[in-house]
Amino acid sequence: MALSVPAIMKTTAARLSALYLLLFALCAVLLVFYMTSLSARMLTAQTQDTINDEVLGLARAYQRGGLPILVRVVEQRSRQPGANLYLIADANGQILTGNVQSLEPGVIDTEGWTTEPFSYRRFGEGELDRQRSGASDPATPQSGDAVAQPEGEKGHNAIALVLRLPNQMIMLVGRDLGEPERFRAVIKRSLMLALGMMGLGGLLIWFFVGHAALKRIDSVSEASRRIMGGDLSGRLPVTGAGDEFDRLSENLNSMLARIATLNEGLKQVSDNIAHDLKTPLTRLRNRAEATLSGKHNTAAYRQALEGTITESDQLIKTFNAILMISRLEAGYSSESTSKVDLVEAVRDVVELYEPVAEEACVSLETAVQGNFIIGGNRELIGQALSNIVDNAIKYSTDATDKPRVVVTLERADHQIKLSVADNGHGIPDDADRARATERFVRLEKSRSQPGSGLGLSLAKAIMKFHNGQLDLLPGNPGLSVIMSFPERGDH
Repeated sequence: MALSVPAIMKTTAARLSALYLLLFALCAVLLVFYMTSLSARMLTAQTQDTINDEVLGLARAYQRGGLPILVRVVEQRSRQPGANLYLIADANGQILTGNVQSLEPGVIDTEGWTTEPFSYRRFGEGELDRQRSGASDPATPQSGDAVAQPEGEKGHNAIALVLRLPNQMIMLVGRDLGEPERFRAVIKRSLMLALGMMGLGGLLIWFFVGHAALKRIDSVSEASRRIMGGDLSGRLPVTGAGDEFDRLSENLNSMLARIATLNEGLKQVSDNIAHDLKTPLTRLRNRAEATLSGKHNTAAYRQALEGTITESDQLIKTFNAILMISRLEAGYSSESTSKVDLVEAVRDVVELYEPVAEEACVSLETAVQGNFIIGGNRELIGQALSNIVDNAIKYSTDATDKPRVVVTLERADHQIKLSVADNGHGIPDDADRARATERFVRLEKSRSQPGSGLGLSLAKAIMKFHNGQLDLLPGNPGLSVIMSFPERGDH
């Protein structure tokens, strides 16, 4: 996918980044205006405090010696360098003394603080401006004249406190705003520069994050196309960063592995059905054909039909077992789950198989005591236990000692273990014990016994459905089949 701004903007990450950037920019602009306004108010308050201090000093001088002392102090302070402004004018506004040559019209017309900053010119600056502009008129503008600004020159601004003296003379004490304005401009420029740098950084991060997100999505899309093309062994890339893309890829890879396992199981079922069910179906057909080809009496026909029914029942059981295993391995079951008393389930199965064991001359014993309650399905657990007990009875008949099957229940390692042990020939080879739980697998010593090879496979699927485990362990002699249930069954 070619990298472009429209492509990036279609991603959720880029849209969220754009929203965050917009909110950040809005907050930053508000911060700039707030800091600028705050600094202006603080500087204005500081300037007013300075003017008030100057006014108090001049008031004390006036109280000591009247107007002469006041004029002398004003002249003395006017000659000192600094940002303070001093002016004494008569009742008509004619400037008598001070360091101010001219003022913006109307400044000294009202008493009190000036409502807005005003422009002014100090003594000596007019001559310097005229020299710079080439003017030769030495006329000094009065306070009522507008301050003439040479082209390209910027005048001074100030705030002041205007006072009326008892003899109707006017005194102005002010302070130049050049330094506060420069300070405020520096703050504003700094904040704007910081805002610009952060905005640029945000845009770059947004761009590269969007680019990285698109690359990750492209790799996931490419892997998905390969998988949809039939390569079920393919997996989504995991970078190891541990981010949401990796977590999503890991979950999807687990899902793909599960699908591959189910597909493999389906293939095995198809192969096993084709291989293991071919013989009984062929035998069923041959029996029917042999019965029809000759002349038989009613008893022979009846015997043939009974054999056909028996063979059909076995096929139906086999298909039902296959369907049940498939449903359980797929993680789906319409069977209800509830609290199951394993002690009661064991007693019911043992009671059911006692006549079968007695007929086969096998001793069927139980060692079950205590309280063993789990969450699960009573019928499924009973079916799994029945299959295991039935196998144990069948394969313990060739024991060297008296054939014996023992069913026990115990707690170990936070699990409830239901074991069925026999003293028959067992399965000594580890590989054979692992294969015994697969579908349609019948070991060589089991070929002489009736069955379809699905009993242990169904028991394994039932245990997986109950979040448990089925283990086949050597009994020395015999075989021990252990069904391990979680002690707290939340299923």
